[in-house]
Amino acid sequence: MYIKIYFSDKPLFLCDALEESIEPYVHHDDAVFIDELDPHTVKSMVHEMQQEKIHAGVFLHPDLGVLQQAFFKKFTVQQAAGGLVINENNEWLLIFRRGKWDLPKGKLEKKEKLEDCAVREAEEETGLKNITLQKPLGITWHTYHEGTRFILKESHWYLMTVSGDQQLVPQTEEEIEEVRWVNPNTLDEYLGLTYPSVADILNLAREL
Repeated sequence: MYIKIYFSDKPLFLCDALEESIEPYVHHDDAVFIDELDPHTVKSMVHEMQQEKIHAGVFLHPDLGVLQQAFFKKFTVQQAAGGLVINENNEWLLIFRRGKWDLPKGKLEKKEKLEDCAVREAEEETGLKNITLQKPLGITWHTYHEGTRFILKESHWYLMTVSGDQQLVPQTEEEIEEVRWVNPNTLDEYLGLTYPSVADILNLAREL
């Protein structure tokens, strides 16, 4: 098993075994590989992943839970939820925000359930009504700086559906410029202009 954390567009794999999909990263000239867990190596990996020359990282430890706990301590962890909305024509909903195609998502409010957050954010950001949550799609992690804090965003993604002919209204106060229904067969046109974590979720949905 593994957890993939994005530092900008660079993946870091926290893993308890070297799966076939991870092996190529281990042998890449610009990747960093660590298989000893202590406070120094965790700090070193966080530092290395922020270097421009580094392409990817792999942190191997036999107990993924212990590794995750040690690594996450270096960040302020924030949870968010959102997802992929599909209409009756099997079209997928994308939003355009800050120069990227994205999926609706937002920060979890106090005492709010992740599933409720996903539906609420999707409705607020797109103008849709009566969205129905179907099932979980996956979890992604990415990092960013917020002032002096180093944030690790844990995003929970869900598959959702909506019916009827509804008006799309982008939430401009959240910098959303456009909301668009797209044919999943044309998805490759959008994947080049999205975040790698969102691309992972879209590709996962396409496999399903």
